[in-house]
Amino acid sequence: MLFNSIEYFLFLPTVFILYWFVFKKDLKLQNLLILISSYFFYGWWDWRFLSLIFLSTVVDYFVGLKIYDSQDNKVKKTYLWISILFNLGLLVFFKYFNFFIESWIDLLGSFGYEQKSVWTLNVILPVGISFYTFQTMSYSIDIYFKKLKPTKDFISFAAFVSFFPQLVAGPIERASHLLPQLLSKRVFKYDQGVQGLRLILWGMFKKVVIADSLAWRVDYTFDNFQTLDGGVLFLGLIYFSFQIYCDFSGYSDIAIGTAKLFGIEIKSNFRFPYFSRNISEFWRRWHISLSSWFRDYLYIPLGGSRRGRWRSIRNIFIIFIVSSFWHGANWTFIMWGLTHALLYIPNFLLGKNRQHVNGIVGDKGIFPSIKEVFQIMLTYLSTTIAWVFFRSDSISNAFLYLGKLFSKLEIPSDNRSGIIYVLIIIVLDWAFRKNGRLNIIVLPKYRYVELLINYSIIIVIINMLIQNYNNSTKFIYFQF
Repeated sequence: MLFNSIEYFLFLPTVFILYWFVFKKDLKLQNLLILISSYFFYGWWDWRFLSLIFLSTVVDYFVGLKIYDSQDNKVKKTYLWISILFNLGLLVFFKYFNFFIESWIDLLGSFGYEQKSVWTLNVILPVGISFYTFQTMSYSIDIYFKKLKPTKDFISFAAFVSFFPQLVAGPIERASHLLPQLLSKRVFKYDQGVQGLRLILWGMFKKVVIADSLAWRVDYTFDNFQTLDGGVLFLGLIYFSFQIYCDFSGYSDIAIGTAKLFGIEIKSNFRFPYFSRNISEFWRRWHISLSSWFRDYLYIPLGGSRRGRWRSIRNIFIIFIVSSFWHGANWTFIMWGLTHALLYIPNFLLGKNRQHVNGIVGDKGIFPSIKEVFQIMLTYLSTTIAWVFFRSDSISNAFLYLGKLFSKLEIPSDNRSGIIYVLIIIVLDWAFRKNGRLNIIVLPKYRYVELLINYSIIIVIINMLIQNYNNSTKFIYFQF
């Protein structure tokens, strides 16, 4: 079920009314409603894949209990590996089986073997599998390292694994943060509900008005890059950078806002990444839940930055390659990750990777300093050029695209119309940048002005949804 669909606009208020008005006094029934609603929400795509979520839930529920109850460290480690191998096994089979088979066929073809003689199986990728397998696997890992105690409430645990607002495309939640909220009685708070609605509205605006308006322009550019001039390609690349940002952060905002409607807080996933002053800051602000997951469960266990410079560099490359491969089974994603690793290493060697950990760009005034403008533009240009590999169908096409990028930079007037959407999100993000949760600015002294703005946004969103009803685009990260 898409957030930007009529079905969801009927689904959400129905669940909300049942949650607060029918089952308000019974926590177990509220969690059961969340579980049933989440399975219905996910099953709207393909009910067959509900079995994968259920199996992952059952395995980690019992593994968590066994790890906690066992006194023998070897037994604990055995159960931990059961969780890791089961979840990664699901992920590898459904997400990477086709990739490995096709790579093997290509390798055989290079040695003269006939490709038709090789048996293949077309495996369908279940929506959101990369997200919920990481979420449930981290539960077992945290119990093993004594950061969390397991719950015996299976319904609440299953609701944690399948919580519908963030089930399909995150943010990837930790059990230590989300599960205690599901196990505690929740009280409806008006301010929290209003805040949630604002986030949903803001997320829908970014997705429907900005991202979807740029989508066809991006598709046209990348589908016809061989016949287009460099200026058009450069502009198309800028369009894609803001399309994927508004598309993914828009989903996250809707997810966070929806969770607020049910009295639950989930963590931010984006903090204005295109205002980053170096590549390190960018990765602290982009897809935060995934970056922090790999930091805590892979980078630090590998030794982090504590075991010498060369091992640290090795760990950085491992993190970026694994993270890029998480995004998709294609060599283009690997190249995208390697590009970011190469951008990150100089920052690390110069000791600048911990700069701007807490500071906000332009926090001392309305406008950034000249130095900050230069840093932001350099970081944005670097990450945007790297997006070529992320968006291209193949590495060869990516290099062809880059090869034509700086030739004939003139941009025809009919290709410039998308710039207005880019400028809108830049201005709004800059205005909201000091608010880490991306809430739309509240104007208590100008209540009617705020209502007028919100109603205007709603009308624009509805108009865009009607126009694109037959061509509504899925969220980009559904494919991951």
